[in-house]
Amino acid sequence: MTGTPVADFLDASIRSATPLLLAALGETVAERSGVINVGLEGTIIAGCLAGLVAAAAIGPASGLAAAGLAGIAVAVIFVAVAIGLAADQIITGTAITMFGLGLTGTLYRVVYGDGGASLSSPTLAPIAIPVLSRIPLLGRVLFTQPLPSYIAALLVPGVWWWLYRTQHGLSLRAVGENPAAARAAGVSPRRMQLVGTLFGGLCGGLAGGTLVLAQVGTFAEGMSAGRGFVAIAIVALGRWNPLGAALAALLFGMASALQFLFQSLELDVPYQIFLAMPYVLTLLALAFASGRYRAPAALGVRMSGRSGRD
Repeated sequence: MTGTPVADFLDASIRSATPLLLAALGETVAERSGVINVGLEGTIIAGCLAGLVAAAAIGPASGLAAAGLAGIAVAVIFVAVAIGLAADQIITGTAITMFGLGLTGTLYRVVYGDGGASLSSPTLAPIAIPVLSRIPLLGRVLFTQPLPSYIAALLVPGVWWWLYRTQHGLSLRAVGENPAAARAAGVSPRRMQLVGTLFGGLCGGLAGGTLVLAQVGTFAEGMSAGRGFVAIAIVALGRWNPLGAALAALLFGMASALQFLFQSLELDVPYQIFLAMPYVLTLLALAFASGRYRAPAALGVRMSGRSGRD
């Protein structure tokens, strides 16, 4: 490769990794509190539609904010059912995913009609960081990105610091390991799980907004395309650590960029094979990493009453 194709590939890798990283960071915090939200797919698609509608009305930056709020709104439903009513988290998350996919498709047709698929949205332009963007090769790749990429990059050290260097982060991780012991120490498990899940919703919504406002520029039914589930896999591959999640997200971003590169070569191979590459990589990575990581001990455990566990 020459310098330009390398820069193109790395640039595409970062852009593809950004929504995955945002969703994975939020899910990392949620799972550290003991909550596994498989409704992340529904959260992302809600952020997609909210981002499209708000961007068309008041601009792309406001669209990104609206996408985050939509993610929080979906997370509130999950909190009410899975934490408030102590329902099974997997079943609740699955229902929310199906609800999100169905509701967004219906609302999209109601608002834009059957011809809405051709609508385009104003998008977030790349922001060049002065001086740094002029660095050969890396300047364009790292310092000429749209706003969501910078948000994701700043969230990685920010979330790590909060989880591992603050009292609130320690309390949240304690709830994910042993909610009864955390309660005995004066920590409210439900409050910590509420914070973790809402943060996960915010990041999931931003991930959806990123897809519409920084990548595709339009909305299509089901455009989240399994990214919520890939993000959950990234959390496990990253060993529930924001730094590990960033590396895993970049790996999947590179796999996505590679599929676009292969499709552009116009090889005599069905393009669906290239589309499947990130998902095949997910299965291979999980199979390889199986047994090499340990999830938070209370992940997915339902709590009720004051005992901390069912």
